[in-house]
Amino acid sequence: MSSPSFSPHAPGGYRELLTVAYPLMISMGSFTLMQFVDRMFLAWYSPVAIQAAVPAGILHFTFVCGFMALAGYSNMFVAQFIGAGDPTGCSRATAQSIFVAILSWPIMLALIPLGEWTLVHSGHEPEVLEQELIYFRILMLGSVATPLGAAISGFYTGRSRTLTTMTATIASNVVNLILDYVLIFGHFGFPAMGIRGAAWASVIAAFVLPAYLLVLYFGPSTHRQFGTRSTFRWDTALCWRLVRFGTPSGVHLALDVASFAIFVLLTGRMGAVALAASNIALSINMLTFLPLIGIGIAASTVVGQYQGRKQSHYAEKASWTAFRIGVIYMGVIGVTYVLFPKFYLGFFTEGVGGSLALEDIYPVGRILMLIMALWGLVDSANLVLSGALKGAGDTRFVMWFSFAMAWGVLVPGQLILIIGLGYGVIMAWSWTAFYIFLMAVGFIWRFRSGRWKSIDMLGGERPIEPKRPGAEAMLVVD
Repeated sequence: MSSPSFSPHAPGGYRELLTVAYPLMISMGSFTLMQFVDRMFLAWYSPVAIQAAVPAGILHFTFVCGFMALAGYSNMFVAQFIGAGDPTGCSRATAQSIFVAILSWPIMLALIPLGEWTLVHSGHEPEVLEQELIYFRILMLGSVATPLGAAISGFYTGRSRTLTTMTATIASNVVNLILDYVLIFGHFGFPAMGIRGAAWASVIAAFVLPAYLLVLYFGPSTHRQFGTRSTFRWDTALCWRLVRFGTPSGVHLALDVASFAIFVLLTGRMGAVALAASNIALSINMLTFLPLIGIGIAASTVVGQYQGRKQSHYAEKASWTAFRIGVIYMGVIGVTYVLFPKFYLGFFTEGVGGSLALEDIYPVGRILMLIMALWGLVDSANLVLSGALKGAGDTRFVMWFSFAMAWGVLVPGQLILIIGLGYGVIMAWSWTAFYIFLMAVGFIWRFRSGRWKSIDMLGGERPIEPKRPGAEAMLVVD
C-alpha cells in the first residue's frame, strides 16, 4: 500500500505529527498564558477574585464544552473528507457545524439559572459567591463564541492548516490580555472592574477567533477551492451524521468537565487557604493541560485523514507517535513543577496590592504540584488516545467509559472523602490522580483492541469517484 499523498513526511512519524501539532500547542500555549495572566491579575487584585474565578470559570466551561465538542467535530469530518479526496465535503460539514453552534446559543443561555443554583448551593463564602455569580453570568452571555470558534476552526485543523488557527487564537488571546490589564485594574480612563472586567475581556476576545476565521472562510480564495459560499446551506443528512458522531463526543466532554467541576466546587468547603491553593494549582496546571490538548487534536486530525483513506495501520502508528510526544512534553513540564514550585506559586502571591502570602499557600501548593507532575504523565494517554479514538469515530465508547469513570469513581469518591469522612484537599487531589490512572488504563486497552479501525464515519458521503493521486496535498497545502 502506497504512502498517503497528503503528507510530505513519513506516514505516522514524528515530523508529520509535529507539523500538525506544534501550531496547536502554540495556540493552546498562548491560551494558557492568557489564562495564567488573567488568574495572576485577579490574584493581585483580590484573594476573593481568584477564589471565585476558577470555580465559576469551570462551571461556565461545563455548560459550554459539550456544544463546543459537538460543533468542533467538524474537524474529524473535514479530516476524513480530505483523506477521501472530497473538497466540497469539507465545506458542507463545516457549514452544518456552524449552524449547530448558532442553534446552541439559546440552550446555553437557558442554562444560566441552573448554574446560579449550583453556585448558590456550593457552600462557598458569601463574598466569594457574589464574585462567582458575576463572573459566571457574563461569561454565559457570550457563550456562543466558543462553539462557533470550534466549528470554523475544524475546517482548518482538519486539513492540517493549523498555522491559520494558531494565528487566530493568538490574536484572540492578545486582545484578552490587553483588555484584562485595562478592565481589571482600570487603565486608560476605564474604571477598575476586577472580576467583572476579566469576564468582559474574555467575552469580547472570544469573538475575535471566529470572526477572523470566518472572513477567511468566505473569502474568494477559499471559496474557489472549496465552494464555501455555495455549500453554506442546511444539509439534513450530513448534519445528522455530524450529530450522530459528534454528540457522544460532546456528552463525554461535558460529563467529564462536570465531574471535575464538582471536585473544584467541593474544595471550597475546605477553607480559604485550601481553596486558594487548589485554584492556583489548577491555574498552573493549564500550562500542562492545554498544550497537551493540542497534541490530542493533532492525533484526531491525522487519524481522521488516514481513516478517510482506509489506512488504519498509519492511523495507529500516528496515534502512538502522538502519545510518545505527549509523554515527553508532560515529563519536561512535570520536572519543572517538582524543581521550581515557588517560582510558579510566586506569580500569584507577589503582585502589587495582593494579599495572598506565599508562606500560607506554599505548604499545600507544593504537594499539589507534585501530584500534578505525576498525573500529567498519565493524562497524556487520556487526552491523546481518546482524541485518536474520536478521530476514528469511536465516540460512543469514549462517552460511556468516561461517564462510568467520572460518575462511578471520581464524583462518589470525592463526596465520600470530603463530605462523608472530612478529608482535606491533599486526599481529594490524590483520589483525582487515581481516577486519571484508571482512565488511562481503559483508553490504552480500547485503542489496542483495534475495534475503532472498522468504523465508517462518512458512509454514503464518500465521493463515488476517487480523486487523482496528490489531490489531497493540494487541499492541505497552500
